Amino acid sequence: MTKISKLNLLLKSNQKLFHTQDLALLWGITNRGTLYTSIKRLVKNGVLISIIKGLYSTVPVNEINKFQLGTALIHKFCYVSCETVLAIEGVINQTVYPITFVSSISLKIEYNGTVYLYRKLKPEILLRPDGVEKQDGYFIATKTRAISDMLYLNPKYYFDNLKK
Repeated sequence: MTKISKLNLLLKSNQKLFHTQDLALLWGITNRGTLYTSIKRLVKNGVLISIIKGLYSTVPVNEINKFQLGTALIHKFCYVSCETVLAIEGVINQTVYPITFVSSISLKIEYNGTVYLYRKLKPEILLRPDGVEKQDGYFIATKTRAISDMLYLNPKYYFDNLKK
């Protein structure tokens, strides 16, 4: 595959974020050396922007939706939930600084001035599709699911306004 065709595939894609394996599949490259050389050249020429090791973007980081970026940073299934959704829905009145996800791991990542907090749920709870909606490149919990997740993680959590 030529450099021009690789570039065209990237730019025609609706995706803005790519993991190394995504690029290998998109370009049909099986040789790791060839793949890394191609990526390195595109980063050097400013076509791809390196976010973290193994994650690349075709647009500047500040133009990427923070929920999409948070999902891509851990490269595992996760969805926006807990305090983030509760604050958006008006169930809690506090200002929430970290963007909260639930996932199969517990992790805290600070990237580009934003804190991403991942809370661990058991797979049988995490993978239930009830109350999880697909948005533009990420999943987000409904208000009811976020309340359920919060109560599972912290049974004594205080909600400011359950009437909403």
